[in-house]
Amino acid sequence: MTKELTHRADELKQLGWNQEDLYKYIELWDYRQRWGSINLEREDRQFLRKAEALLPEISKTKASVKKPLKEKSYYCWLQFFLKAMNDFESSENLDDGMRGIWPIFLEEELRVIDYYEPVLGLPDTIKAKLIAPIREELVKEALENYEKSVIIKKFDFEATLSNAKSNGKNSSWRSLRDSDSEKNKDYQIIDKTRVLEFRKKVNEKLLLFMTGNLPSLAETDKSLPPNDWIH
Repeated sequence: MTKELTHRADELKQLGWNQEDLYKYIELWDYRQRWGSINLEREDRQFLRKAEALLPEISKTKASVKKPLKEKSYYCWLQFFLKAMNDFESSENLDDGMRGIWPIFLEEELRVIDYYEPVLGLPDTIKAKLIAPIREELVKEALENYEKSVIIKKFDFEATLSNAKSNGKNSSWRSLRDSDSEKNKDYQIIDKTRVLEFRKKVNEKLLLFMTGNLPSLAETDKSLPPNDWIH
């Protein structure tokens, strides 16, 4: 039996032991902790063994604690970049309703994750790397489709990540952009009349990708979210 750090009189009380026997158990347990069982009378050793035989064995292995989804590294990585972009847009004094393409990606990815609740362990995060080219492709589409209304600012993706790591954030975090575009600082902002349309397109792509590629969602029986869940 794994050694207890304190006596377990409360558990014996729940099993119906009277107060006199509880006091005796506590006294003998404390004596054994201090001096060892060799100096106890045979009757007292038997009493302690009787008590311990009634108690459930203390687990020898540390109980596994499931980390909440929002504390997973991948989730925190997305939230970190989203916050950085929200702060950036706030400092740019944009017209009401305008929104950057990149935070729309991140908001929708977090939305899909919250809905399906994948494990986000190593198998999932390896597959999730394939989302990077999807983002880059949608950037190109947005530039083509919304060319006349797109505003381009400069956001340093690379420096934002470097600053995070230097300030103690997860050293394993990678760039948000793929290797060919990592140094690209273009930050596209679309007009409010285009935001919902683009958001739905991003969400559709991400739903399709995640349910079809993340290993932990391979056997999910959760249905697609309702069509009007983005508005």
